[in-house]
Amino acid sequence: MFGELTEKLEGFFSGLKGRGKLTEDNVRESLRDVRRILLEADVNFAVARDFLKRVEEKAVGVDVLKSVTPAQQVIKILHDELTELLGGNFRPLKRSKETPTVIMMVGLQGSGKTTTTGKLGHYLRSHGMRPMLAACDMQRPAAIDQLERIGEQSSLTVHAKRGVSALEAALAAKEAARLGGQDTLIVDTAGRLHVDEELMNELRDLRDQLHPSEILFVADGMTGQDAVNSAKAFTEQLDITGVVMTKLDGDARGGAALSVREVSGAPIRFAGIGEKIEEFEEFHPDRMANRILGLGDVVTLVEKAQASLDLEQAEKLAKKLKKADFDLEDFLGQLRQVSNMGPLEGLMKLIPGAGKALKGVEIDDREIKRTEAIILSMTPEERRKPGMLNGSRRRRIAMGSGTSVQDVNRLLNQFDQMRKLFKKMGGNKKGLMRGMPFPPA
Repeated sequence: MFGELTEKLEGFFSGLKGRGKLTEDNVRESLRDVRRILLEADVNFAVARDFLKRVEEKAVGVDVLKSVTPAQQVIKILHDELTELLGGNFRPLKRSKETPTVIMMVGLQGSGKTTTTGKLGHYLRSHGMRPMLAACDMQRPAAIDQLERIGEQSSLTVHAKRGVSALEAALAAKEAARLGGQDTLIVDTAGRLHVDEELMNELRDLRDQLHPSEILFVADGMTGQDAVNSAKAFTEQLDITGVVMTKLDGDARGGAALSVREVSGAPIRFAGIGEKIEEFEEFHPDRMANRILGLGDVVTLVEKAQASLDLEQAEKLAKKLKKADFDLEDFLGQLRQVSNMGPLEGLMKLIPGAGKALKGVEIDDREIKRTEAIILSMTPEERRKPGMLNGSRRRRIAMGSGTSVQDVNRLLNQFDQMRKLFKKMGGNKKGLMRGMPFPPA
């Protein structure tokens, strides 16, 4: 996500470090570099021009010139303007006074609308809502089947009615949600071009009859400015209330995300960051500005940890760590909790400075799976007492896990070093244990 853009901006900031105070001339010279970086990232030309004009006006102000260094000045100004460009503040979904609240999902064919409908349903349920998904795509063969599969896999209620119009299916779903106690109805509509008048009329009929609180345009981030222009066209015809940007994890340039709000007037509300149903997150402009500038995103990292980590298990582990008697069962549990937070590469990018420090280092999530396979190939007794693992046991474990004896030895050596480290930390009452990210025992 934004990888190329972040890398180029970091290079630009490094070049600023050797300069003295910024003047009007070198501000303009520096911003020419930023303009080139933005255009190479596929940012809309008019958006880049207006954005840099605002940055320049702030950068040459008297107050700014009293700041510490040119790089810090420019980073602060770019952060503030990027945040505004991306939408300012995250806006939670609006709820209607009557139940259910209706959310319409619209967009082009192939943008990931049906999958995003399921992801949004999963997100709402994880936030205490009771959503129902309505299958109202009557144009694409097997669209209803796809939504039903998503619902079945994710334990989400899906209302499907075949052989009727999209409006009839949607109205029936709304009534079913009301009678069934669901508080939110997410309506999956057929993909269409904004120039298809018949299908756009269908959307307007759905809007007028369902009275949705939100109309979310699903845009494929990989299509760049095509997604931006489509969002603008749909806004003009439907007054969409926000954009869900899919495949944002695969968009290294980020031009569509930076352009869509300025061009269409509709802010990005959510982002799809992977294929799994839980890989879907709120789009916070200030946090995204941090990521783009290579400053990390600690708040999102903490939220992921809170959602994935078992605090009761963490407390038990903290007590074991103090006594240095944690075993491979505990280690396996921690690995699984970290895995639940998402791909390691994505997590590392949320840590300030980690992206730059790990540049060129390949982070392989398969390593966790390999470690898990090795531990699962041990008996419960072996996991609790790794000291009993002699040569023959290690060979058996290697064969059972599809790894080598060297892999097993490496894991056990690393685990032994960890135990020694924690034993040393546990003995220092006022020292390192106080800084551990676990609740006090």
